[in-house]
Amino acid sequence: MASRTSDNHSRQQRIAEMRRADKARDRRNTAIAITVSSAVVVGLVGFGAWVLIDQKQTEQRKLDAIEKARNTPVDGEREWDAKKLGRNHVETPVKYEMNPPVGGDHHPRWMNCNGDVYANPLPEVNAVHSLEHGAVWVTYNEKAAKGDLDTLAATVGKTPYTLMSPVKEQAGTIMLSAWGKQLTVEKADDPRVAQFFTKYVQGPQTPEPGAACTNGLGDK
Repeated sequence: MASRTSDNHSRQQRIAEMRRADKARDRRNTAIAITVSSAVVVGLVGFGAWVLIDQKQTEQRKLDAIEKARNTPVDGEREWDAKKLGRNHVETPVKYEMNPPVGGDHHPRWMNCNGDVYANPLPEVNAVHSLEHGAVWVTYNEKAAKGDLDTLAATVGKTPYTLMSPVKEQAGTIMLSAWGKQLTVEKADDPRVAQFFTKYVQGPQTPEPGAACTNGLGDK
């Protein structure tokens, strides 16, 4: 009888030890799971923070590049005294001193310049009015390569306050004009093209900033 009681006691001890071992293992597993989960969460938070920081740094670099382009003179650019460029609205022909014109008296109606690409030459008196509103006018002659024209057309097409058209008699292959400003380049990939856009699309030279570039003359 004593032996049976002893066996029962031993069995109960083993069961109790097994239960304690199970509980200890469960606690270890829980601790490991919490540690791993915490590490994952910390890693995700850290990665997310890194992504946000990287995005902010990228955005800041872009802003810095834009600011630098705006504050740096465009190499080879020609300038005219804006105070000497007439701004009267006229409905008679105007003889401009430069080709394409960069300012002067002009027609009361502007050319649409909301990224408009024109296949035919434009009336200068209407295009000049667009420059007064802060547009950049991209022009080209017969020497311009088709690939360059395609590139320029794509850039103009996605840029409000720009327009593009041929000017057969102009001296330069590709010319960019803003009010009182003009640049001549040979190729569309000339880095000064992007700088001219950044600096003068609705730039500080604009006599009437914010004026419309739509609801004007738009015969493409």
